[in-house]
Amino acid sequence: MAISISAMSFGTSVSSSYSAFLCNSKNPFCLNSLFSLRNSHRTFQPSLSRKSSRVRATLLKENEEEVVVEKSFAPKSFPGNVGGGNNGEPPDNSSSNGLEKWVIKIEQSVNIFLTDSVIKILDTLYHDRHYARFFVLETIARVPYFAFISVLHLYESFGWWRRADYLKVHFAESWNEMHHLLIMEELGGNAWWFDRFLAQHIAVFYYFMTVSMYALSPRMAYHFSECVEHHAYETYDKFIKDQEAELKKLPAPKIAVSYYTGGDLYLFDEFQTSREPNTRRPKIDNLYDVFMNIRDDEAEHCKTMKACQTHGSLRSPHTNPCDESEDDPGCSVPQADCVGIVDCITKSVADPNVGRR
Repeated sequence: MAISISAMSFGTSVSSSYSAFLCNSKNPFCLNSLFSLRNSHRTFQPSLSRKSSRVRATLLKENEEEVVVEKSFAPKSFPGNVGGGNNGEPPDNSSSNGLEKWVIKIEQSVNIFLTDSVIKILDTLYHDRHYARFFVLETIARVPYFAFISVLHLYESFGWWRRADYLKVHFAESWNEMHHLLIMEELGGNAWWFDRFLAQHIAVFYYFMTVSMYALSPRMAYHFSECVEHHAYETYDKFIKDQEAELKKLPAPKIAVSYYTGGDLYLFDEFQTSREPNTRRPKIDNLYDVFMNIRDDEAEHCKTMKACQTHGSLRSPHTNPCDESEDDPGCSVPQADCVGIVDCITKSVADPNVGRR
């Protein structure tokens, strides 16, 4: 009984501590003015604060038109989350758990700093050019999924970690972001040479940075991607609220109609890991509907990235029940269940048969 009470107390304490770390308000739009879209349409002059602020990666809740995004690093996300402590701290005899907490804090701090830096650049260059900003955002946003797939293929080649769900979901995410990019190009977001040059060169740097980060710590790479996707969500949400009347007067791009209402929506369902397939079918009547769905796509990406931060928890919406069965040994693929390239190498050395399975 003492152990149960202690565990409950520690779980509650950790939850409170990390809720405060990620978001200082219960307001669904807890990110402050740094995430606000400053580049409003030329016909509007909304009053937006220029005060700099830190990035929070996750939404707490949204209204009925929006998908719900859960908090990152809920207490159950921490490995070995048992025992008690004060103010969310692990007990004295749980040094590994305390180290894990500090590693997560360091990872998140680095991610926040990097995301803030990119946002400041975008705010400076694109404060009044919406579609160009969106073009740059979408060029950058799809890069992590390429990087994840590259590293996963490396793991797969050495027999370290063979999980088809991750490859399928990340490809579907890149497919979704590619169509966001095509929409912005059809809207003229890539008209300037400078915008194309900037977006493409940031993307190249971002790719190699993400590959390195993912090899070192997949959890850190997924959290960073969540930060980027959350900024994209907030950016589109602000734009929609400011420009609703104008957007409803404009027609939807053909590529958007084709993507969201086309015949084969398998990949559209695939990246939405918190939903059952065929439960979200957008309607596209005008440009407002397009941006509403792009915004909701970004929220779905946030939820998927949040799920990925707990190792091995990602499941494709189309996963065959056999993949989840523990009774049929034919359903499982022997592998080294590792986190990061260092851990994979260590386990390969400890079990020489891993690479030959």
